[in-house]
Amino acid sequence: MTVLNLSFAACGFLGIYHLGAVGAFLRHGDKLLGSLRACAGASAGALVAAVMITAPDKLEHCKEFTYRFADSVRQQRFGAITPGYNFMLTLQEGIEEILPSEAHSLATDRLHISLTHSKSGKNHIISRFTSREELIKALLASSFVPVYAGLDAVEFRGEKWIDGGFTDSLPTLPMGRTITVSPFAGLQDVCPVHKGPFQTELRLANMNIMFSMENIKRLNQSLFPPSTSSMQSLCKEGFDDAMRFLKREAWIS
Repeated sequence: MTVLNLSFAACGFLGIYHLGAVGAFLRHGDKLLGSLRACAGASAGALVAAVMITAPDKLEHCKEFTYRFADSVRQQRFGAITPGYNFMLTLQEGIEEILPSEAHSLATDRLHISLTHSKSGKNHIISRFTSREELIKALLASSFVPVYAGLDAVEFRGEKWIDGGFTDSLPTLPMGRTITVSPFAGLQDVCPVHKGPFQTELRLANMNIMFSMENIKRLNQSLFPPSTSSMQSLCKEGFDDAMRFLKREAWIS
């Protein structure tokens, strides 16, 4: 079997879909996992890729954190942008809880994080981490949406960075085959089935998605999370779509 990589799309709170897909890979994807070389992602996708590489045993913990985090944003009068609500601090506390002490060693050369340089607007993919703190900083930088998550871009290695989803929302790795995962219906390997009347594709920072009301709704939900029951449905959908992919490839175990 060829070398495989997994790439998870930038998608805000729809990262819960990715966690559902990871559940299917961990439970039924032995063939895929046996050939898996690296994981990549931007924003929420980078966070899920980090869990896949460094803490797969914490999957349920991640889901619970995501539901709690979404709930805390929903309770704010203006969502994440409510004055006094510290979005980035809540995210950092969640990452600190989940990543193991040796996360940076496990992640080096196996986790590829998409970042956008705040001054030049250029994309950078980071895959070497000298400490756990540096890895956490890279993940926070990849998830920073200006204004929505705060006003100051995240400092990492002496430079300021913002969300990797602005410039490369679904990184493809150079070696082997990159399997792409996205909660938006489109041309990704693991994604929802497109049901809309239009057969028009949009290209958003390296991700092809179909033009549909469902995708527009989901783009909104990525920043303004839906109810916990809707998020649980998205998680199940991620699991089911990943199972469909594993069956299609005849990789199911």
